[in-house]
Amino acid sequence: MSRLICVVGARPNFMKIAPVIEAIRGQAPNIKIRLVHTGQHYDASMKQQFFEQLAIPEPDIDLEVGSGSHSVQTAEIMKRFEPVLLEWQADAVLVVGDVNSTIACALVAAKNNVPVIHVEAGLRSCDRSMPEEINRILTDQLSDRLYITEREAAQNLEREGICADRVCFVGNVMIDTLRKHLQKAEPVTKTLADAGFGQTVPSEYALLTLHRPSNVDTKEALQSLLETLQQVGRHLPIIFPIHPRTAARIKEFGLSELINNPAIYCLEPVGYLQMLGLMANAKMVLTDSGGIQEETTALGVPCVTLRENTERPITVTQGTNVIVGSDHEKILNAVLDIMETGGRAGRIPELWDGQAALRIAQDLQQWFDRHV
Repeated sequence: MSRLICVVGARPNFMKIAPVIEAIRGQAPNIKIRLVHTGQHYDASMKQQFFEQLAIPEPDIDLEVGSGSHSVQTAEIMKRFEPVLLEWQADAVLVVGDVNSTIACALVAAKNNVPVIHVEAGLRSCDRSMPEEINRILTDQLSDRLYITEREAAQNLEREGICADRVCFVGNVMIDTLRKHLQKAEPVTKTLADAGFGQTVPSEYALLTLHRPSNVDTKEALQSLLETLQQVGRHLPIIFPIHPRTAARIKEFGLSELINNPAIYCLEPVGYLQMLGLMANAKMVLTDSGGIQEETTALGVPCVTLRENTERPITVTQGTNVIVGSDHEKILNAVLDIMETGGRAGRIPELWDGQAALRIAQDLQQWFDRHV
């Protein structure tokens, strides 16, 4: 019996780990899993909501790390994860995505000569000012088995000296979760009613998510974006589930009046099924989230990315995504173009078929048979 620790730490991880655990338990029963939640995202109600909606088993261990700077949080995760790794004598550690928990637990495993498996490897924005980019690069260098979501990721890894025999193209586990739960997505009417908006549901709307430090951590950047979004609201109502980080900055910078607008429906953070319903029925999505770029591509919903670059270029070359940064005119022009033309049709990328986790489980069993 092989022993595998699976690590989650933040909400984007939850959608990726759920199908992987289910597939391993169904296809590779000789692999015993221990699920460790680092507590990087520590809102208890939000964590519970995601775990219940995605049928993720309760973590065997919650490290309860909580917030902190990137360095402090990464260091604290490492300190708390190492005793867990050593006590359980794991044969491998599986990490997903690019959050601080990903690199922290990969480092601990590598320093203890425990193999690292990285799901969603090889993605690059080529922007090292993004903490996630550093996490991606370093995690891939430490990993023994790298599962990629698109063929271009293999080229990134080859340029960085990673042997091709460590890389396996399996598709996108985020899309496994989306396809499985799409029919259970919460109606927009219920999500808005639960948020106190009664039955005042716009027939067409833009969905907005905003949380990147480059967009929200300075008053100038955040104010400029919110002023632009007020202009967008004159053409199309906006539903805006506000990330806790963004809500704190809006309050800190005294910008609340910029979202106090009848065209902007401000919500508390929502669960996965609520967000899925909001995305699937939107006229367009404006976001700085990497995962949402992928999900909108899978859904065929036009996406306007409020960043200067993306680590998921396939959503632009094949999908529905357009990159506009934070430029006022580019944002407005993209919105008006989508309203007039319907936006880019796009297509669903190769192997984004809902079977990525199954391919991971089958390959992982073979990998364990060879290496453990």
